[in-house]
Parts: sequence; structure tokens; C-alpha cells
Amino acid sequence: MSPDEYCQQKAAQSGSSFYYSFLFLPTERRHAITALYAFCREVDDVVDESTDDMVARSKLSWWRKELQAMLDQQPTHPVTKALLPHMATYQLDSKHLFAIIDGMEMDLNQTRYLDFAGLQTYCWHVAGVVGVLSASIFGITHPQTKEFAEKLGLAFQMTNIIRDVGEDARKGRIYLPVNELQEFKVTAADILNARHSAQFEALMQFQYERAQRLYDEAFALLPPQDRKAQRTGLIMAAIYRALLIEIQRDGFHVLTQRISLTPIRKLWLAWKTYIRG
Repeated sequence: MSPDEYCQQKAAQSGSSFYYSFLFLPTERRHAITALYAFCREVDDVVDESTDDMVARSKLSWWRKELQAMLDQQPTHPVTKALLPHMATYQLDSKHLFAIIDGMEMDLNQTRYLDFAGLQTYCWHVAGVVGVLSASIFGITHPQTKEFAEKLGLAFQMTNIIRDVGEDARKGRIYLPVNELQEFKVTAADILNARHSAQFEALMQFQYERAQRLYDEAFALLPPQDRKAQRTGLIMAAIYRALLIEIQRDGFHVLTQRISLTPIRKLWLAWKTYIRG
């Protein structure tokens, strides 16, 4: 199996909404974004699949060394082998790749966030920089496009947080800011014990409205001259925003189930967004 095939398999197995947006890219850009996505999946899996924090830290340390080996033109893992040829082509900043690993390590150090400002720092590491790297692969001619990509990454991560409240709670993590739980009179115990209530719905409606604003703010930042190049990001946004709306329509029953869109619907949204241009 070639490095590109390994990354393709990693992306396809994840079932991620992102995978559907990659299908419309030219071959080389598709290989580049798939390699980046596979890297994100590898380091994310280190934290999500490990039951021992020390083992997870050791693996993340290995990935830091592997990134450095890639920068020294000596990668050993299929993902870094696949990613290396695209680093210079698309001017990918290695600092952003290291920042992603730092974000994964934050999950080992912290399971609560006092306020949205603190949560935003986490989101920047695990999603904002991914947005900027992705936008660089899709094609950037205007510097403001990076601001669009970073804001869109935040919108995606907030959508993930809303969708995964229950799943994260079962891992002992609550990403919803502590001061916002207090404002809506929802306790950590309510979340951890999956107690759905009117107060919880109000809290989630607040999160939903903020996420929707983030999408609007991101779109407002996208320069017209880069809109066509950034269609892949817009496809991702169409799928994620549709998911967000489904979660709200379902009454935010995210504590005991994981709401998702069907593959056919994701493909339809991707195609519709692509032809719209």
C-alpha cells in the first residue's frame, strides 16, 4: 500500500463529512488534503483511543519527532511520507502541524473550560489551524482568506462540540464553558449523567445560535476572488450546517445519541454546493 493509498483509506474509514468535499478536488490537491486529514485523524486517535494518558503522551511525543523527521526529509510513517511533497507546493506552515499536536495534548491536560475565550484557544489548535492549512491547499490569493478559514474552523469545531456532548461526557470531558452552564443552570452532573431538560435545551440553543453566527461571520470574510478555490471549504460548511440544523430540529437530544446525516445526503449537499460555485 502506497502512502497516498494509506491516507485515502484512513479518510474513507472515518466516515467524516470532510471526505465528501475532497471528492471534487483536482488529483494533487485531493492527495494533499487527504494526507493532512489523515495526519489529523492519526493524532486525534492517539487521545481518543488510549486509556492511559502516559501512553497517549508518549505517542504524541513520537508524532512530534516524526514531524521533525519529515521536515528533515526523512519521514518514516505513511502519512508524513504522503504529506512531505505538498509542504512546499502549498506553503504549509509546519508550526500549524505542531499546534495540532499541542491541541490534542490539551485534551490530556484539561477536561473543562471556564469560558468561551478559553475554549476558543483549544478550538484554534484543533480546528482553526486545520482550516488555514486546508485553505492553503485549496488555493489562496488574498490574505483575508486565511481569516475566513480560521473562523470556519471554529464554526466546525463548535458544531462538533454540540453534536458530541454526550459522547465527550462519557469520556469525562465537557467542552461547554463552565460559566455558560452556570448561566443556564445546567450542572456538570447533568451532562455527565445525560439528564436532558428544558435548561439543557436552552443552553444548547445558545450554542446553536453562536455556531450559526460563526458560519455567517466566516462567509463574510471570504474574498470573492477566492470563492471558487475555496469551494471545498464551502462544501464542508454546507454539510456541517445541515447537521447543525438537524440537531436543533431533533431538540438537542445529543446526550444519548449521535446525530448524523446519511452519506447520500452529504453527497447531495456536496454536489449542490459545488455546481453553485
